[in-house]
Amino acid sequence: MAVFDINPIVTSLNAVRQDWRQSQHRSREPGGREFPSPQAISRILDDLKGVLFPMRLGPLDLRQESEDFYIGHTLDSALHALLGQVRLELRYQVRHKNCSQDVIEARAVELVQAFASSLPEMRRLLDSDVLAAYQGDPAARSVDEVLLCYPGVLAMIHHRIAHQFYKQDLPLLARMSSELAHSATGIDIHPGAQIGPCFFIDHGTGVVIGETAIIGKGVRIYQAVTLGAKRFPTDANGKIEKGLPRHPIVEDDVVIYAGATILGRVTLGRGCTIGGNVWLINDVPAGSHVTQASFQDTRTCDPAVEGAAESE
Repeated sequence: MAVFDINPIVTSLNAVRQDWRQSQHRSREPGGREFPSPQAISRILDDLKGVLFPMRLGPLDLRQESEDFYIGHTLDSALHALLGQVRLELRYQVRHKNCSQDVIEARAVELVQAFASSLPEMRRLLDSDVLAAYQGDPAARSVDEVLLCYPGVLAMIHHRIAHQFYKQDLPLLARMSSELAHSATGIDIHPGAQIGPCFFIDHGTGVVIGETAIIGKGVRIYQAVTLGAKRFPTDANGKIEKGLPRHPIVEDDVVIYAGATILGRVTLGRGCTIGGNVWLINDVPAGSHVTQASFQDTRTCDPAVEGAAESE
């Protein structure tokens, strides 16, 4: 059996870690894990999906007469596991501040209880998303097929949970939750995005929805749609300013077809339709239909829409 000389590598990796920690002003105090765990969050989310949809996403042998027992047991277990992850995030947030463990513990319990209380309304929103997918896709044979099989619905389950974490100022938990769905579906929804009821992502691969996007009720989008930022303002030191509104506002009943790219803090008015592969950086009035231009002479294109698109 080969014997590898790993001691110099272990020593060198230790030196690299210490250089990083020193550059980031990280403490060298001994202790356990400093951050929430993606693996733990994945297990918690699996339990929460079963709690939200027990007869579809719960255990194989679950019967309806046992639903409440299963939900009570699983929710209690998931919330205690979540409490541990919330503690870690809160400690991480105050690592450079003088904050007592009692204060952190009380805050963690408060946040987990608030999260639990949000689950019934979350289920109602997800029901509206499932129904929108069923009604919006002629290939869907049942709401059960939609819930069990559609990547857009899985992405929205994760997003509704992640958005609640985001609203509770738990950004690490929020981002881990959304990235699990991103990895599974190819749909990248920032947990900060505000998305109304009856939202349907058809097919879904390549969809990107930015942090400050606001999406109304009954919106439908297709694969490879981007709701992104046009530019990133910087401060006097040249650093990107964070938290500014920089993504689109999509009003109720808008349809955005495959490959469309909408950038910046623009508004897509209620009931408008954005055609495939359109590039937009300007507002679109309510009820409009925007498609790719087919003109030979691009000088006749509508100047309100950049990127060779016309407003019909």
